[in-house]
Amino acid sequence: MKVLRKIIEIDDELCDGCGQCVPSCAEGSLQIIDGKARVVADNLCDGLGACLGECPTGALSIVEREADEFDEVAVEKFLEAKAEEATPPPEAGLMPCGCPSTQIQSFAPATSCQQANQPTTITGGDSALSHWPIQIRLIPAKAPFLKGADILVLADCCGVSFPTLHNDFLKGKAVLMGCPKFDDIQSYIDKFAEIFSVAQIKSVTSMVMEVPCCSGLPIIVKQGMEKAGVNLPIKEVVISTRGKLLA
Repeated sequence: MKVLRKIIEIDDELCDGCGQCVPSCAEGSLQIIDGKARVVADNLCDGLGACLGECPTGALSIVEREADEFDEVAVEKFLEAKAEEATPPPEAGLMPCGCPSTQIQSFAPATSCQQANQPTTITGGDSALSHWPIQIRLIPAKAPFLKGADILVLADCCGVSFPTLHNDFLKGKAVLMGCPKFDDIQSYIDKFAEIFSVAQIKSVTSMVMEVPCCSGLPIIVKQGMEKAGVNLPIKEVVISTRGKLLA
């Protein structure tokens, strides 16, 4: 039933899709869709405006218009469905989808003998990657390579932009890679909360690009810590679009 009430409105011209508003919506009604913030459904938005202060561009406002009534039951079902989607995969083996790319693997470093037998045409040094998978959404919180690890939370564009990533930042760390603009922010927060609750992480390095949409990644990690009730220092690294180390 539609009623005249207050509800969030988003100015598409001002919204840059940074995603900083998404974690502040307890009802999960805000999502980044096609690079812009969207209200998923009117009945999921309570119109209280907790998200307003999180928008760096002022794209969010409260308006009064005809909209479906706010439905707390619908919110509960929606959040439950999102939680089920974000449920971690089994500790080992394949995820339910059976995709081989999700199989958990840890890579032992090459022995001196193995290194000596590498083809001489290979250049650029060895990969420092120590495990698989690397996408945040695919890594279960109880993955063995996370136990007591130093982790690198990597915005995926950094992997292409920064030429010495493996030597300078990846070596000795477990990497979790994703995009804070196009992926589901709340599922990221929930995933990090579970990781920080069970994996006894030692340290966190967050590596992002200089573009605004990347700035949400360390915020997501910190909110995961808050949800898990832990407090770890985060080393924040910023890379320019030309692959230079900025901060």
